[in-house]
Amino acid sequence: MENTTNDPKQEQKQDPPERPSHILEAPEAVLSTMNKDGTRKWMYPKLSKGSMYTRRKIVGWILIALFFALPIVKMNGEPAMFLDIVHRRFAIFGQIFYATDTLLLMLLGLTLVISVVWATALFGRVWCGWGCPQTVYMEFIFRPIERLVEGTEAQRKRRDKQGWTPDKVWRTAVKLFLYTIIAAAMSHTFVAYFVSWDVLTSWMTGAPSKHWGFFLMMGITTALIVFDFAYFREQMCTIACPYARLQSVLMDPDSLIVSYDPSRGETRGRRTKAQREQEKQGIKLKNLGDCIDCGACVRTCPTGIDIRDGLQLECISCTQCIDACDAIMIGVGKEPGLVRYTSENKIDNKPSRILRPRLVLYTGLLVLFSSVLLYLVTHASMFDINMMRATDKPFTVLPDGQVSNHFKMRTQNRIGSSQDLQVTVIEPEGAVIKAQNDAKFTLKPGQMKYIDLWIVSPNEVFKSGQSTAKLRVSNGSGAEQIIEHKMLGPVSAK
Repeated sequence: MENTTNDPKQEQKQDPPERPSHILEAPEAVLSTMNKDGTRKWMYPKLSKGSMYTRRKIVGWILIALFFALPIVKMNGEPAMFLDIVHRRFAIFGQIFYATDTLLLMLLGLTLVISVVWATALFGRVWCGWGCPQTVYMEFIFRPIERLVEGTEAQRKRRDKQGWTPDKVWRTAVKLFLYTIIAAAMSHTFVAYFVSWDVLTSWMTGAPSKHWGFFLMMGITTALIVFDFAYFREQMCTIACPYARLQSVLMDPDSLIVSYDPSRGETRGRRTKAQREQEKQGIKLKNLGDCIDCGACVRTCPTGIDIRDGLQLECISCTQCIDACDAIMIGVGKEPGLVRYTSENKIDNKPSRILRPRLVLYTGLLVLFSSVLLYLVTHASMFDINMMRATDKPFTVLPDGQVSNHFKMRTQNRIGSSQDLQVTVIEPEGAVIKAQNDAKFTLKPGQMKYIDLWIVSPNEVFKSGQSTAKLRVSNGSGAEQIIEHKMLGPVSAK
């Protein structure tokens, strides 16, 4: 059919070639933080104060205090948390781990992973809403600063629509200045976990030219923190973090979630003045549930979802919708809990179980690995000994007929005080030790030392050219280790 329109805009639209048919326009926004055309949808969540917010705030500030305190507080002479990657030495709550502690580090890693899996299966995304640094610092430090400097959510939204006015410029500058100060404190504390506060303080008070790499790293880390909390924000949770994608695997219908109760809330709808009066009198309205469709739960959500649409990937279980909805329900004279902590099975009026196969399995593995880890840590030796054969002659027959075997012994002090170690021979009978310096030596805290040892044994102890040396390494305080190693000698010996 011939086109008879005279609309120039329509003619312009017809000029470009049509898009390929296989490219489809999204029928709705793919993410709550994204528009249909893929552009960023800025969030202006309204703060909802309530019992859940108060609890989260207490937990959040405890975690913030721990973050800044752990590199400073000393336990057994070491920072409570010190991850010295350069020297492959890790102090965790007074216990020293080394890179050679592969079994302990593996058990520690497995225990942490299973703890996250167990907590998710039982409590849902409790980590995201209550413990994740992204949520904790955003909601209890950076967003309160933003509200203090730029005003309420409605004021910020209106100011953003007006463009870069002088008012917006100075407010944004002050906000970013405060963000930078906090980000610098966070980045310095983060680095202290890897170099210790003592070293970090000496770097900060020294000339920048001596530690230019450190200052460059601090600048980059501070800039990334400011970028994250000033711009990237909730996209860290909805786009970058893989944990949201894993929740569908880690959770089940009995896991604890933040959910809206449709059986009570539907059919949702606003009330007229007459209907509000009827509800105050205790009259149940026909065809209307308890939800008054006020949108408070949507306006307060930091990721912009509507909790009434069910469990969603973007939900971080921050419980802001619970506080917002409870305040509305109390205000209209209804029972709170329309949005609450529950499970999918409970919402669907199905039997809900706490003990279920996957949770029993996770609990068993968690108890097993943590128990083995605790046992190994509490029974760990005060020092490490490892002996290997030197790379020279297999053995040497001395002029007096005795046979000398050359070994290298690696020793390491695992405690926070110096130790005096001594090596003595238990077997074979008649054997003696000759060390490069002495068979008795001192190890400073954490020190690793290699010692050359020669075990000189009578010729007759070798059977078919072999014998076994048994050594005792002791520190004089009751701790000792017995090590054995094969020795080589003349095959013709009897």
